Amino acid sequence: MSRWNRLRCFVIVSALIYPLLSCSRHDSNETYIFISNNVQISYWQQVTAGFTNSANQLKVRVKVMGPSSYDPKAEQAALQQAIREKPAGILVHVAEPALLTFDINQAIAGGIPVVTVDADAPASKRLFFIGTNNQQAGRMGGQRLAQELNEKGNVVVFTISEQINLADRLRGYREALVRYPQIHIVRTVDIAGNPDVASTTVAEILAQHPNEVDAFVCLEAQAGRNVATALNERHMHKVVLAMDTDPDTLDWIDKGYIAATIAQKPYTMGAVGLRVLDDLHHNPPPRLDTDWSRDSFAPIPTFIDTGSDLIDKSNLAAIRTAKPATPAK
Repeated sequence: MSRWNRLRCFVIVSALIYPLLSCSRHDSNETYIFISNNVQISYWQQVTAGFTNSANQLKVRVKVMGPSSYDPKAEQAALQQAIREKPAGILVHVAEPALLTFDINQAIAGGIPVVTVDADAPASKRLFFIGTNNQQAGRMGGQRLAQELNEKGNVVVFTISEQINLADRLRGYREALVRYPQIHIVRTVDIAGNPDVASTTVAEILAQHPNEVDAFVCLEAQAGRNVATALNERHMHKVVLAMDTDPDTLDWIDKGYIAATIAQKPYTMGAVGLRVLDDLHHNPPPRLDTDWSRDSFAPIPTFIDTGSDLIDKSNLAAIRTAKPATPAK
């Protein structure tokens, strides 16, 4: 074949395959929305980072919505606004299932894929849940608590009563502590999203009954640092088990006021959340409003477990220096 013919063939083949190489399944209006409470705290910033980084790799647009404080009704308003914008998909943290279930169902009815993250609304028609196996995380915490207490002592737990994920964590703690009959959960305190309640409660306990409580367990991300601060201000030590890897929480582990914290993977939740929403938008199941959890041949999972780990002084340095992996190019 002559040089001219080879060149002509190259031009023809290039013209045929270029559209295939250059086209994308994503259009310019394709937007995915992440909604939560307390969007400014470290935990949700990590979820946002994972969500955004996956979006950058897929070359789609994303938007983060929700109140900057713990405000379930404001979160509901954000979800309703998101539905009106008709995005390609919604990833939502469910602070109060009773508030958000109807709106999640409305989104599904409107053809918008909805996946819950970190905290679930299992009675809704959301497609599935991405997050921690919270009952298992609670069992992990319970085993460490028993070790720290030498299998004996009274415990106060801080939680948020409306959140199913925290209820699952408490259930896991109770399951682990069944083996230790001399450990008693003597009080469960609903902080209702306000970590200052933990500070006030600890101060009251230390002032009135300092020897009657041996440990404090925090089932959500912010209370641990408040408990540690209250103990430090009074130059007292108790066993403290925290949740998540807020920088202040890690600092208090380093200082010896928090024994350990259970680390979730919020970055992973956001990164995986965006990717599954993208796939659901482009390859939707036959019917969005089907309860696939009861189908042996379901095209989607019921739950994606992103994992958890126990952090203490032995592995504190590793968690502080950990960074998201850079995707291959």
